[in-house]
Amino acid sequence: MFDRIKSEIAYLSGLRRALARTTPVGKNPTRTYCDLADELAIQYGDQTALLSDRETFSYREWNGRANRYARWARSQGLGKGDVVGLLMPNRPEYLAIWLGLARAGLITALINTNVSGASLAHSVNVAAAKALIVDASLAPQLATARDQLNQPLLILAHGAPPPGMAEPRIDEIIETFSDAPLTPGERVALTIDDGALYVYTSGTTGMPKAARITHSRLQRMIYGFSAVMNAQASDRMYQSLPMYHSTGGVLATGAVLSVGGSCFIRERFSASDFWADIVRHQCTMFVYVGELCRYLLNAPPTPNDKAHRIRLCFGNGLRPDIFTPFRDRFGIKQILEFYAASEGNVALFNLDSHPGAVGRIPVWAKKSFPFKIVAYDVEQNIDQRNAEGRCIECAPNEVGEAIGEILDDPNKPASRFDGYADAAATKAKILRDVFREGDSWFRTGDLLRRDAAGYFYFVDRIGDTFRWKGENVSTTEVSEAIATFPGVREANVYGVSVPGYEGRAGMAAMVVDDADHFDLSGLRAHIAAHLPTYARPVFLRFRRDLDTTGTFKQKKTELVAEGFELPPGADPVYFDDRTIGAYRPIAADFTSALRAGSVKL
Repeated sequence: MFDRIKSEIAYLSGLRRALARTTPVGKNPTRTYCDLADELAIQYGDQTALLSDRETFSYREWNGRANRYARWARSQGLGKGDVVGLLMPNRPEYLAIWLGLARAGLITALINTNVSGASLAHSVNVAAAKALIVDASLAPQLATARDQLNQPLLILAHGAPPPGMAEPRIDEIIETFSDAPLTPGERVALTIDDGALYVYTSGTTGMPKAARITHSRLQRMIYGFSAVMNAQASDRMYQSLPMYHSTGGVLATGAVLSVGGSCFIRERFSASDFWADIVRHQCTMFVYVGELCRYLLNAPPTPNDKAHRIRLCFGNGLRPDIFTPFRDRFGIKQILEFYAASEGNVALFNLDSHPGAVGRIPVWAKKSFPFKIVAYDVEQNIDQRNAEGRCIECAPNEVGEAIGEILDDPNKPASRFDGYADAAATKAKILRDVFREGDSWFRTGDLLRRDAAGYFYFVDRIGDTFRWKGENVSTTEVSEAIATFPGVREANVYGVSVPGYEGRAGMAAMVVDDADHFDLSGLRAHIAAHLPTYARPVFLRFRRDLDTTGTFKQKKTELVAEGFELPPGADPVYFDDRTIGAYRPIAADFTSALRAGSVKL
């Protein structure tokens, strides 16, 4: 009974804080995130806002640097609604760039720094970008996509470009512009419904989609998370997740900046440096994904494990099997697991750190949240309907697709769905005539279940997308890359569970011309040239044929269930041994070797 009362109090207090901080967003339709940054610069001035091992900005410096980028954009004739792609590793400058472009009325497309070739070109082209800012260190990736980029396109380098990259340096150019506040004549008339960012998200099929983040959504995301974390000016966030994702690049940074706190930004995550960094920079919060927590838990103990000042961490994907061990080993006072999508209208918070849950909606609060779990037919890949043609709401502990009702109601801005750069992609995410004629709901593409107490648990992704190394992997993209290699007839790509690892590892079942003489090393090099690291198949399975449905869709369910360790005499299976840089056959004791740590993926 005490735990239930504690849970109700935590939920109610978090909800009240969130409502108090997000409600003002819609009351002034012309107060954008850019205006908030101006106000923060005035209020907090020389206090540290953003810091890293590379650079440190006070609130005034961060805002002033953004003004330089805004003036540069105007000088190029870039106007309201134009898109600029940003391909850059984590650093404070990242936030200054997109803030400045937003101040000029532009939309910044935050491009995944792992993509190259066709994937990189697609990310730029689907957003109809007119310019692209590329960190000089990523010039080799740009080179793989140049001939596939739509033209004309203004490309600028940030940092000293390597030989062969002749683009002008944006970091030098902006120094010629003033960092003073924009004059009334320089300002662009904006509302909270104007776009600020494109954040790429993988759906159930195909290439990444560019989700539209308006100034309204941007502020509600930031204020909402700041509220549920009860962020204060004394807080310092530790941020090592990719800034092209909204969790690391928007929520973690924005939540503390909105209240006068600060954020330490690390270029990339390091398990060996994590706690030392946190202690050295006196951080009080950090952001995670489940795989990050597993890496930390598997790392050797250090004196810094509990020498920190962390009061809270937040993120998603922390699986039930390590939730409690992680909390106890590192002495984390509060773990705030959440469930949400950058573009969606569904958000759940586990405010009382209930192990394994991604959030909770008490019975008394259900009417305030137009959110349902509906029955889903995994085999047919469709939502189930009753005799009247309506969706069927799942009972407690039944697994189904999570959906959120789309409402165009000024009093309920969180229920909006702002869509993608691609109209067809937007249409595909809307489920219609769900419970009544004419209603519309956002499809999360995720399978969840709810228990009798109102806690929600993530089960899996629907369809052709799985998550590995903290990234969503499109099986269509992977199979298409494999199929272009000589000798491959067909490839069916899916994700399989691996003991000791979060998410699902990529596996490809292939039909080839000659399995006995197939060029495995050539395929591995081909895959490496066409896919980012996280999307490259960990396992390969050679088959004589691939099963399909009556409509010639590849069947995955049985392959997923069979996994990677097959009985003797079955299909040959190989795994990507990155210690030797080659695919090699799986031994009989492979799973035992994984658990023992002698084999690592």
